[in-house]
Amino acid sequence: MNATERSIAAAEAHGAHNYHPLPVVVATAEGAWMTDVEGRRYLDMLAGYSALNFGHGNRRLLDAAKAQLERVTLTSRAFHHDRYAEFCTELAALCGKDMVLPMNTGAEAIETAVKTARKWGYRVKGVPDGRAKIIVAENNFHGRTTTIVSFSTDPEARADYGPYTPGFEIVPYGDLAALEAAVDENTVAVLLEPIQGEAGVLVPPPGYLSGVRRLTAERNVLFIADEIQSALGRTGRTFACEHEDVVPDVYVLGKALGGGVVPVSAVVADRDVLGVFRPGEHGSTFGGNPLACAVALEVIAILKTGEYQERATRLGEHLHHELGLLVGTGAVEAVRGRGLWAGVDISPSLGTAREVSERLMEQGVLVKDTHGSTIRIAPPLVISKEDLDWGLEQLRAVLVG
Repeated sequence: MNATERSIAAAEAHGAHNYHPLPVVVATAEGAWMTDVEGRRYLDMLAGYSALNFGHGNRRLLDAAKAQLERVTLTSRAFHHDRYAEFCTELAALCGKDMVLPMNTGAEAIETAVKTARKWGYRVKGVPDGRAKIIVAENNFHGRTTTIVSFSTDPEARADYGPYTPGFEIVPYGDLAALEAAVDENTVAVLLEPIQGEAGVLVPPPGYLSGVRRLTAERNVLFIADEIQSALGRTGRTFACEHEDVVPDVYVLGKALGGGVVPVSAVVADRDVLGVFRPGEHGSTFGGNPLACAVALEVIAILKTGEYQERATRLGEHLHHELGLLVGTGAVEAVRGRGLWAGVDISPSLGTAREVSERLMEQGVLVKDTHGSTIRIAPPLVISKEDLDWGLEQLRAVLVG
């Protein structure tokens, strides 16, 4: 066996089979490129599901991490540390909010948002104890904890994990009338992805997000935007909600907030929402640790320049134009997305999206399939137009010859 085969065999023997990765073993990476253990180079067109918006080995982020590694990495929240206040202040300002509650992973942040909404419902809105309801959308993906999969409609994510957590109502994504009908006096929040990533990069119809914002404001319900994948430059704006000039009550952030260096997530909201917590009611040993704060502060500084938002807009327009040319060739049935983020529905005549992803891997391009027939494209925002075009050429070669 070669090095790739040996590594994969060991992983199969000793690692739980909760993922089905492509058969490539990455050893190093820089910018938009990764190199495997055999020395083969691949163009990364997935960017760690948007965790690597600023590329592999971003020098600013690595320097920030290295400097902090030499000082202090963890105190727990039992003590203050000298990066925490600055991190909370800067992230709150980026979001236009008052307060930040830091966690580590996206799923932890969603769990925190759920707890926030329920506590707000009981302490502020006056919902009877145990009656709080949160409305979510079909085809959502918010994480994999037992509570979160309780309101998933994906059988693979949900099956065999019951009994399920009550308190959620599912409505069709993009259907404002269905959402309005579901809201009642016990509704404390509407939790939505501004663009549904795992579902295939589904963009809601124009006016949907602004309609959700209007409805929730009128009915005294929190609008929680899960911007874990869609935020921090991916769609051409700092937040995907900005495309409809919407400011939710609560932002849930993760992935790119840690720059692909460390896991960082956060719930960001105004004081009248996050102020419901009192000491001891929620926490995380690693949440808001010094190393995470140092890296996230550099991410925020990068975003303040607007450079990456502009790149995602400009290159995203090019990406979607080129992908749109594949529709009608018999190879691609539909293309969706915004900025440097696209879902491409592959014609069944070409095989599954997994098979297409494997053929692209052989051509030196890494993407990932979802829901059988869709491939997701989300390159690091640092990608050059030349590299993007090369990747698209490989996609065209695989799909139409």
